[in-house]
Amino acid sequence: MRRLLFLIICFLAPLFLFAQKVISININGSINPASAEYIHNAIEKAENEKAQCLLIHLNTPGGLLTSTRDIVGDMFKSTVPVVVYVFPAGAHAGSAGVFITLAANIAAMAPGTNIGAAHPVSLQGMPDTIMSEKIANDAAAFIRSIAVKRNRNIEWSQEAVRNSVALSEKEALEANVINYIADNDKDLLTQIDGKQIELDGGTKTLKTKNASVENYEMGFFQKVLNGLSDPNIAYMLMMIGFFGILFELFNPGLIFPGIVGVIALIFAFYSMSSMPVNYAGLSLIIFGIILFLLEIKIISHGLLAIGGALSVLLGSLFLFRNIPGENFASVSYSVIFAVTAVTTLFFLFVVGMGIKAQRAKPVIGMETFIGKTGEVIGQLEPKGIIKVNGEIWNAESLSDKINIGEKIIVRAIKNLTLYVEKI
Repeated sequence: MRRLLFLIICFLAPLFLFAQKVISININGSINPASAEYIHNAIEKAENEKAQCLLIHLNTPGGLLTSTRDIVGDMFKSTVPVVVYVFPAGAHAGSAGVFITLAANIAAMAPGTNIGAAHPVSLQGMPDTIMSEKIANDAAAFIRSIAVKRNRNIEWSQEAVRNSVALSEKEALEANVINYIADNDKDLLTQIDGKQIELDGGTKTLKTKNASVENYEMGFFQKVLNGLSDPNIAYMLMMIGFFGILFELFNPGLIFPGIVGVIALIFAFYSMSSMPVNYAGLSLIIFGIILFLLEIKIISHGLLAIGGALSVLLGSLFLFRNIPGENFASVSYSVIFAVTAVTTLFFLFVVGMGIKAQRAKPVIGMETFIGKTGEVIGQLEPKGIIKVNGEIWNAESLSDKINIGEKIIVRAIKNLTLYVEKI
């Protein structure tokens, strides 16, 4: 029995030791520092586990060119073949995605996908003509070097940068932009099986037909950073942070708004650390909030409120500065206008009503007697007795003697004595 078990182990061991593996990841969204770190870690994992290749499922509108350069550099240095697969149907490898697809050892697309439009743009419009030309030339040189290294269509690659041209999957295959069209992972791995790949460490022959596919997910903090890399989310977190802290300042002791505000601001600034923040825009937003506060405390007939709304609006539009060559999504105008409107209403109504309530005269307690009228029932010379609200009080006249039966008004109260004047 032991001999039989030993023979079985000896027979199966090579199957486990030499089992073929493919590491698979998904990039679905903008190219940012989080996705760059994710791909870097995936390449390291594929190298450490001696995987046949790293399969990157790509669907991106673009992103930061700096992060794209990091990704391309990691792909060029990889000792494991990198396969970029534009997937699923309807996916797009745009802008930064073009660079990443061309840099792969093997590039493939699913039916119903497209690639192209890699012209560098800035966050809020275009820079001046000379700078635009420099940016385009730099991006064209970068993509040309990628196309040369991977033996792809150099002319189209430059056109994608200079003229934002795009191709369907069939056109991309005919133009030598990609290597394969595949319906799914299994189809792709079957097609590339046996293909020889030139790497820095030598030539590797892929054995992927029967390879197992292991999905490698983003880490928790990478997912958080990837989600926070959306400028809309960063912008809203920042405004929520301001609201929370201000609400805590106007209502000391609530604690919860202050905690939420601080956490939201920390996340917002962490998110903005990877974005081209324009501090002039940030200053305008803060200045606008100050104007709203002044409107509540100072009668300006709405001028401060108008100035505050305009300042918040302009600051929101300019919150992220123009970074030449960075294909980065901007804050949605609908989000900006909605947040500006909510901010205006928040300060004019919510905070305004709160402060007015604080300034209102008390309705309970000793202070409620101030301003009340009553009748003298014990002559004030200057001290005596009065009747206010049906109650008998010790009183003292602030002026001349006041006779019994005369009407008085309460001006102050101290040590259970009402200080009054004759009406």
